[in-house]
Amino acid sequence: MNSTPVPDTPEAYGRPTSCGPLIVDLETVPRQNRGDRTRERPLPPDLLDDPDATAAAETAGIENLLRCWVRENNLVRPTGPLLRIPLKASGAALLVPVLYWSPTGWHRFGRPTLEGGSATAPPADAVTVAALLGRETGQRESADLVGRVADSVRRTATFVAERRTSPGPADETDLFLTAEQSLLFGHPLHPTPKSREGLSDAENRTYSPELHGSFPLHWIAVDRSVLAQDSAWTERGRTLPAELVIARLAGTLSHPDGTVLLPLHPWQAQELMRRPAVVQLVEAGLLYDLGPYGDHWHPTSSVRTVHRPGSAAMLKLSLGLRITNSRRENLRKELHRGVEVHRLLRGGLGEEWQTAHPRFDIVRDPAWLGVDTHDGKPLPGFDVVIRHNPFGPGDDAVCIAALTAVRPRPGRERMSSRLADIVTALAASTGRSTGAVAAEWFLRYLDHVVRPVLWLDGAAGVALEAHQQNTLVMLAPNGWPVGGRYRDNQGYYFRESHREALERRLPGLSATSDTFVADSVTDERFAYYLGINNVFGLIGAFGSQHLADERLLIAAFRQFLAKASALGSPLPAQLLNAPVLRTKANLLTRLHGLDELVGPVDTQSVYVTLSNPLHSAGT
Repeated sequence: MNSTPVPDTPEAYGRPTSCGPLIVDLETVPRQNRGDRTRERPLPPDLLDDPDATAAAETAGIENLLRCWVRENNLVRPTGPLLRIPLKASGAALLVPVLYWSPTGWHRFGRPTLEGGSATAPPADAVTVAALLGRETGQRESADLVGRVADSVRRTATFVAERRTSPGPADETDLFLTAEQSLLFGHPLHPTPKSREGLSDAENRTYSPELHGSFPLHWIAVDRSVLAQDSAWTERGRTLPAELVIARLAGTLSHPDGTVLLPLHPWQAQELMRRPAVVQLVEAGLLYDLGPYGDHWHPTSSVRTVHRPGSAAMLKLSLGLRITNSRRENLRKELHRGVEVHRLLRGGLGEEWQTAHPRFDIVRDPAWLGVDTHDGKPLPGFDVVIRHNPFGPGDDAVCIAALTAVRPRPGRERMSSRLADIVTALAASTGRSTGAVAAEWFLRYLDHVVRPVLWLDGAAGVALEAHQQNTLVMLAPNGWPVGGRYRDNQGYYFRESHREALERRLPGLSATSDTFVADSVTDERFAYYLGINNVFGLIGAFGSQHLADERLLIAAFRQFLAKASALGSPLPAQLLNAPVLRTKANLLTRLHGLDELVGPVDTQSVYVTLSNPLHSAGT
């Protein structure tokens, strides 16, 4: 890495424009700081491009494990080309070639070997690395980790092999769906991003977005005596019951009198019908299994949320598969939360927000259906969220995880991300350097996506769990960011310090959703999700994909945060001033056997201390 310091003042690398956001002009920055040096010479071979899909998947799995280990142990950059990871529990060490060291954590590694091993011994595979690292932590779930790493790698290999021959769905006019089905490798800092414990190979093909899966919904009819629902879904000034919105989606499906239709994920339906409490309701004539029916729906990046092009609604279905760290069955408090956030925004807050930031909004979850037991308690596994579908065929709405994800394209030797394709095309069309375009793209993103999220926290005390899969950027036809959306009824933090003001806006707020959180916990989580996962993750993608110098983007982020402090959110000052930050540790969370949807918000995940890149990256 070049030792020339990155300019760290606005005058050194940016200029304000008449429309407000800072536009970077890197043509005046010395070439060694532009971040496009690697575009001036051919890039070295990338192991993710290995013709053998299994080898490519192994590379991804190993890199994920090593990135987790480096972050969760706060390791510093080695002085040479090898990172040595001591393994005291095994009496050994891993030697890892460092291909790219990222100030924000998106490192690139070669295949590791055991120190002192035979020169002819093959490099360690993902399962071996998982076993060694799991043993080193001494946690009880290390054996489970090994199995799930193997499952994740195997499924990833299937996805890569498929996409190399079938790049997209038959109809790519639905830009939103195309983006949602493009995450082949998953979260770059998760040890088992594509593990789906419980899915057979045939089910994997049907239910996986990466394989362009689609399926009809499985329908049941629920007697009104055990039906639960709420709705703030409005049309033409009239609130529609959740059952009516669902009935429209079901079309002409007939059902017994006195019952209401409820959709299920097909995998979930099979699993539910074996549960004793459900069998009792069926035998009592309170639930009727109607089977699969209707048009096909398409899984999005979360696997359990399904989309049907042209439909007014998406459905967030309960799905008992363990995906990443959690079994994805909706919790009733999350359903209440989605409705009350919609009511809160509709009650005036949304208008204030739109006045300040007209191109950003929340994808609303204004209605839901579920099943209760005889005594009125929620029966897990049935709850379904009815989500607005605000995206038409021409709306290029891309979650940041999909934007930065590398994927194979037939006819190309190298994998590339949508982000890389956009930046490269903009550089070619404007005649500017790749680094200059990348920096301007990044600053436009901060203005259109990050600034509105900070406004909501500062003005209302509502912090969003805005990680890369929950955050969508709206793109212009040429690829520049022009707006954004947030989605997820799980991911809201109402600051305890704003309780009185928020309850004035919506009396009874959080009575059933359990959304108020201590400010100290909110600060920690908000800094991780928006600062570390989202923005640092985006910076890491620019750097690791040879699009920009991360140190320059970090300097630009500093300047943005200094100005954003005026929005009233404590996050900018926290990110600027804290020498260390708390970050979610996905590897340790998995090794502790935690389900991130269960229990109090402050104990659902393992958090560790990380050196703040805003302090250390420029040195």
